Amino acid sequence: VSVPTGLFIDGEFVTSKAGNLFASENPSTGQELLKIQEGREEDVDEAVKVARRTFDDGSWSGSNPLQRAKLLNSLADVFEKNFDEIVALECADTGKTLNQCSKLDIPGAIGTLRYYAGWADKILGTTSFNIPGAFAYTRREPIGVCGQIIPWNFPLMMFIWKIAPALACGNTVVIKSAEATPLSALKACEYIQQAGFPKGVVNLVSGYGKTVGNAIAHHMDIDKIAFTGSTTTGRSILKASASSNLKKVTLELGGKSPNIIFPDADMEKAVDWSAWGINMNFGQTCHAGTRIYVHESVYEKFLNAYTERMKRVKVGSSFEDGVDQGPMNSKMQYDKILSYIESGINEGATVHLGGKPIESKKGYHIEPTIFTNVKPHMKIMREEIFGPVVCILPFSSEEDVLRAANDTRYGLAAAVHTKDYARAIRMTNGLQAGTTWVNMYNLVHYSIPFGGYKESGIGMECGEKALDMYTALKAVYFNTGMPCPG
Repeated sequence: VSVPTGLFIDGEFVTSKAGNLFASENPSTGQELLKIQEGREEDVDEAVKVARRTFDDGSWSGSNPLQRAKLLNSLADVFEKNFDEIVALECADTGKTLNQCSKLDIPGAIGTLRYYAGWADKILGTTSFNIPGAFAYTRREPIGVCGQIIPWNFPLMMFIWKIAPALACGNTVVIKSAEATPLSALKACEYIQQAGFPKGVVNLVSGYGKTVGNAIAHHMDIDKIAFTGSTTTGRSILKASASSNLKKVTLELGGKSPNIIFPDADMEKAVDWSAWGINMNFGQTCHAGTRIYVHESVYEKFLNAYTERMKRVKVGSSFEDGVDQGPMNSKMQYDKILSYIESGINEGATVHLGGKPIESKKGYHIEPTIFTNVKPHMKIMREEIFGPVVCILPFSSEEDVLRAANDTRYGLAAAVHTKDYARAIRMTNGLQAGTTWVNMYNLVHYSIPFGGYKESGIGMECGEKALDMYTALKAVYFNTGMPCPG
């Protein structure tokens, strides 16, 4: 698979102004894949100038919405034509399994493009004749230049989640990929060229958060910023917005999601979905079901069945047949997860399964891990681990488990397993989370809004609601006979 290595500015791949390079590695082997151009603040400035010029000249912001839809669909066509190529690249750069990339990540990205292509000519305002002597209407206008910063865990999908609604609304984009997984964004920009997008509509500056990300967050000529990543960085972006030009902010941040098993649940299905709750992307997802609460009457039954299910998880490299769990994304993430496991042991929790690195394999592999005898105050219960680690705890009543589930600073996702739909409604109403599932886990669809409560974020990704994040609402009044009151 060939990959362009330059920054993507004004429709071309270019060398960074400083000429520095940084490496991307294959987490299955720990070996370098290739070196790419490293952007800095001056490259962000250039990309923003191009995006501003392109927005202001109206060639994109004022274009026929049907043309924007056509180009988004054309980009989806290019992805479909090169499906195997982009799957292979995403697997190599992230450590994802071939199964997940080919069935979830890439189809999800393509679906998102087509979904927002369908919205491009349906971004409508409202009208009012309810004011005597006046007529009013509203317009939803593109915000302007959008800065976007994406994470390493779903690099291509997050690239598309960010650009698709922004472009459908007529905005221009300056986007930063994660330094750990920059390759699929570069390839996507090559596809953007092939799809025929005008120059300057999408601009990609690869690089590090402390330089490129910080420059985007503080830039005085960026009108809106969208970020997916840690809550700590999200706070910094809010501060940067406040101290610069009060740019509009969307944040999709961390989680520590509860997954609740009631005694009347279909136990086999609850086990399978709970396993998927952590096995999807090997726990490297913000909505992973890491706190599993099981009713005390079925706790041992569930624990035994879940343990046997997790023992069957095949760990290996991305392209091995039948692999369920690939490597952790980077050495830094690998070390972080192992430090959390050590913390759990030191605080008195029991490693029921796993808990060790797999040193017999190349790359950054860790055994699927189950902790029991866990207390609410423990670090492994309070903080986002972002790896294949779950805590399983018993509960006695609906009231107690709802209180425990909500005892977190996060509020991204939660799940309930029960055949009692009155209970399911009570619980999903009471859970303080932006996404809740009943008798399933980890289904996130591009047509449904996705966002968090509390410290899990501000605003929404996906669905029609994402369009609100990328438009400014203007009210227009016409005098149809109202006399001046003064």
